[in-house]
Amino acid sequence: MERFKSFFKTSLIGGITVILPIFIFVIVTKWLFGWVTDIILPVTRLVVTQSHLSKFIADALVIVLIVITCFIVGIIVKTKVGQYIHTNLEKRILKIAPGYSIIKETVMQFIGKQFPFSKVVVVRVYENSTLLTGFITDTHPDGTYTVFVPTSPNPTSGYIYHLKSEYVHHVDISVEEAMRSIITCGVGSKKIVSSYLKQIPKN
Repeated sequence: MERFKSFFKTSLIGGITVILPIFIFVIVTKWLFGWVTDIILPVTRLVVTQSHLSKFIADALVIVLIVITCFIVGIIVKTKVGQYIHTNLEKRILKIAPGYSIIKETVMQFIGKQFPFSKVVVVRVYENSTLLTGFITDTHPDGTYTVFVPTSPNPTSGYIYHLKSEYVHHVDISVEEAMRSIITCGVGSKKIVSSYLKQIPKN
């Protein structure tokens, strides 16, 4: 009986670990698609009216057009003229929308394009067993480090600490992986902790 209970429990948990992530992914994808289609609804209605396509096909067509537009804009921005226009446009936007820079930094971090940090570290800012994920932003002649510890899920805000080297532990993980863990509220941080534990001497 105990074997059956154990078998049932492990099988059930195994099934949940497979199905639940897929279910959540489908729900999030559906929500994201609905959110995008609500935004582009005026354009979709125009496409439906003009072409007599179904709403779903019209939504998909509009999304494809948005992707193509982003691709074309990306090509233009790579040119000198495009860079000049983009720079001046951003300056004007910043004058009327101060939060634009934070939004841009967050987007850049999501797509892995901007990480102004040199190394991922685990730090003990309280000089005890409490661990925080951080990024080295500067080193000093006396061996101390300046470390930025971001908040989750918004990594553009956080705290700056100046720590002695004994409280800063380098971990073998990329900045991109660490940033993804922070944005997802700690999901995927197992690799960070495992890398730290490897450095701890075993008694």
